[in-house]
Amino acid sequence: MTTQPDTRVQTSNHIGGDINKIERAETRVDRIDIGEKIKLPNLAGDFGSDRFLDRETSWIEFNTRVLELAEDPHLFLLERLNFLSIVTSNLDEFFMVRVAGLKRRIATGIAVPAPSGLTPEEQMEEIAEAAHALQERQARVFHEQVYPELEKEKIRIVGWDDLEDAAKEKLTRFFRAELFPILTPLAVDPAHPFPYISGLSLNLAVIVRNPQTGKELFARLKVPETIDRMISIDGSRAVNSSSSEARFIPLEAIIAQHLDVLFPGMEVVEHHAFRVTRNEDLEVEEDDAENLLKALEKELLRRRFGPPVRLEVEDTINPNILDLLVSELGIDGHEIYKLPAPLDMRGFAAIAKANRPALHYPKHVAHTSRWLNANETSKAADVFGAAREHDVLLHHPYDSFATSVQAFLEQAAADPNVQAIKQTLYRTSGDSPIVDALIEAAESGKQVLALVEIKARFDEQANIEWARKLERAGVHVVYGIVGLKTHCKLSLVVRKEADGLRRYCHIGTGNYHPSTARFYEDLGLITCDQQIGEDVSRLFNQLSGYAPKTTYKQLLVAPRSLRSGLIDNINKEIEHKLAGQKAKIQIKCNSMVDEAIIDSLYRASQAGVEVNVIVRGICALRPGVPGLSENIKVRSVLGRFLEHSRVFTFENGGSPKTYIGSADMMHRNLDRRVEALVQVKAPAHVKYLLDMFDNYLSPKTSNWHLDANGKWERHHLNKDGQPLLDVQASYLSSRDKKKK
Repeated sequence: MTTQPDTRVQTSNHIGGDINKIERAETRVDRIDIGEKIKLPNLAGDFGSDRFLDRETSWIEFNTRVLELAEDPHLFLLERLNFLSIVTSNLDEFFMVRVAGLKRRIATGIAVPAPSGLTPEEQMEEIAEAAHALQERQARVFHEQVYPELEKEKIRIVGWDDLEDAAKEKLTRFFRAELFPILTPLAVDPAHPFPYISGLSLNLAVIVRNPQTGKELFARLKVPETIDRMISIDGSRAVNSSSSEARFIPLEAIIAQHLDVLFPGMEVVEHHAFRVTRNEDLEVEEDDAENLLKALEKELLRRRFGPPVRLEVEDTINPNILDLLVSELGIDGHEIYKLPAPLDMRGFAAIAKANRPALHYPKHVAHTSRWLNANETSKAADVFGAAREHDVLLHHPYDSFATSVQAFLEQAAADPNVQAIKQTLYRTSGDSPIVDALIEAAESGKQVLALVEIKARFDEQANIEWARKLERAGVHVVYGIVGLKTHCKLSLVVRKEADGLRRYCHIGTGNYHPSTARFYEDLGLITCDQQIGEDVSRLFNQLSGYAPKTTYKQLLVAPRSLRSGLIDNINKEIEHKLAGQKAKIQIKCNSMVDEAIIDSLYRASQAGVEVNVIVRGICALRPGVPGLSENIKVRSVLGRFLEHSRVFTFENGGSPKTYIGSADMMHRNLDRRVEALVQVKAPAHVKYLLDMFDNYLSPKTSNWHLDANGKWERHHLNKDGQPLLDVQASYLSSRDKKKK
């Protein structure tokens, strides 16, 4: 890999800075113009920060909704267990990033209040109260609701004393062969300083006594992360059989039983599990980085040593041991979470994967999109032929990723008429057919550009490896504009045809990740529209070269024009409403936080425009406030699949405009990332998206409602106490019916 000159890094950063300044200026002009035009009150003056919910509290509310799925007795049991695991994973990331960021701001004295009006200190207080309540509730759900049901299904998590002699002997052999060689007990005494505790690792705090002196000593033992947390005692046949008992024992329980082997000559007095969460957000000073990849690798090494932000301990822990951990780790009292064992419910994921069909969602096999194979009987549709006839709208995981997006790139790689392929990669899988297709194309002599976002959070190391693999194969690898993450989901294929070169594009809402495409709900558009192709080409040129003044005809691109473009569409809906024409705004996204977008939606509501927002995660918008947002409804849909698509529809006086793309309504997406929205034009596709909103918002559909105080209420049962329609299941059944 060649090192880019300093001049390019500086110039690229200057471009990113200019774009941010232009975006902010454009947003201000839009807001002033529309405020003067329709004579609506100044929101900041009339309502102040009260009009925004706090994003951190909203995030915990989101995870509470996930926990409510684990509490739902109507859901399949092992799926409920999996949702408990997801709650833990979500909380881990929240503490590693959001809480760590707040601590950093407090420590550096940057105490600027959030848009909600709360100071970082006040936010930390609210987080501590809400997060403690959430984790305690999660523990109760497992012990009082889910685990008793698991026992009824002959799935048990046992301790050492629950085992018969034969099982104990088997696990002892396992310990000696698989565990003992990799365990490293670390003593703490004048000759051995307190060891570094890595983030998210599960550990045993052990007290041993010297039988000769009677002195008690502390030692730390890390539970290996390379071995499954829950060890099956009875084998896979029992795990996957509903007629046999399937017993699991936590790895730490096996280790604890054999501590005497690790501390020969000492008396084991007691042991307790604990877990530390650290600041694991990356900070790369790109201005000073001659080589971004190398700079990021160095920062990944530093990530392991971030300051602690949470300490989880078993509620039976000895107070003296807890005091030692608190002192050595520098943890504050509100950062201590005392919970019943087992800690770290991510380990339940292995049990949740048991092959017990009756305890899982029905198996789902994705079908090839109807817009790809409406009249075809072959297994692999001709993606290019279909795109020449009409645009192709994809809805994953209901439409197969393998026979659409993956096939698009694989066919491009194998097609001798394809001259070039350009591709963004934000996250992808460990064994990626997308990457393989790019390599195949490069090795066959095609011009291939891969824009790899190596700063994709928590996927940095994997993306570094992909970048190097692609470079070795002859792919041109770039990392985009310094100072901006490249988050847009784009593929561009240039193909030589009888009438000249034709561009084929895929613009999506989700990553080019075949694994997550099976359980992430996403949308994508495959098109050979000439103007869209030109825009995508311009965007790739801006990302790989020097094009700071690029403009687009069909795409809304962040950070320059996406926010202002959406606000312009919102303002037009206000004009339509005031003119007595049809007006409605509908947005589906992962997060709704951006104040400029929210204020624009408030203005639309004040003008009488109906506004519907479907948000999966955090939402700072406060719906249903008289005089401010009484025409706004906010709903959330969670379930089997992770709702990930971003969709924007505007009634436009009776001629609806719809967009799909990669951007959430957050500062990071609109100001610090390269994002792209594309307008969906085919009438059948527009209807599909409008119908999707109707399905998600229907009173017959299970969803959550947000009220003006920031509280979410689940609506999932009818008046007879029966479950309402699962919108995701309805999409699955509709695909199955059409296939038949």
